[in-house]
Amino acid sequence: MDRLTVSLAAFASVVALVFALVTADRWHRRRLAHHGAWTIAMALFFIGAGALWWATASGWSDGVFRVFFTAGAVLNVAWLALGTVALLAGNRVARPLRSTLALLSAFAIGVMVIAPTKSPIVGDEIPRARDHFGVLPRSLAAIGSGVPALVIILGALWSVARLLKGSSPAVAGARRDVSISANRLVLSNVLVALGTLVLSASGSLAGRLGEVRAFTVTLSVGVVILFVGFLVPGARRSTAVLDATPSP
Repeated sequence: MDRLTVSLAAFASVVALVFALVTADRWHRRRLAHHGAWTIAMALFFIGAGALWWATASGWSDGVFRVFFTAGAVLNVAWLALGTVALLAGNRVARPLRSTLALLSAFAIGVMVIAPTKSPIVGDEIPRARDHFGVLPRSLAAIGSGVPALVIILGALWSVARLLKGSSPAVAGARRDVSISANRLVLSNVLVALGTLVLSASGSLAGRLGEVRAFTVTLSVGVVILFVGFLVPGARRSTAVLDATPSP
């Protein structure tokens, strides 16, 4: 594998680890649900990118691909989506969803640990899930990535539409636990949605850059966009506090 591809995978891994530590520190100090969800998402991102880094440097194996597929395709986007829900709806809504997602994540990890493989992994390119796993693992990836990505995008569109109407981006009646200006909340949701879309763009880039190169490029760009989106809500303690009451 060429040095640029390995370097990009390493960059994405290191950056994801730094972001996970930053969001973990914020969660430790403030105990806000969106910080906790994003910490888990970034930790999963680090694990998935780390598996890609290992594979680009040393080659793919069944175990490395399982880690990459589980952390990146099955689990990561769902925890990103929980962060979006927490920002818009507050801790009271996000906490029970977090418990449910934790149980579903444990189930998915169990499935991926014991899932039989259809064929051995051969070559340096990223293995295709349809050639390696059966229906259940691939269904978990489709649901675990597709549905949460839709939640993230709809959350961004919702917050933008509410802001343009002059209303609070927060869901009506939600208890607000954080002091975040409406503009910053909207910008955060938009950047997280953009980062999610960038990370989903590997397929369209694969034909031009090569599949592994496409993943490393989109991982590197996507993780930076995500981190900027994570930083926006806490960049400055705003005096414009989102209301807990529904806007007209």
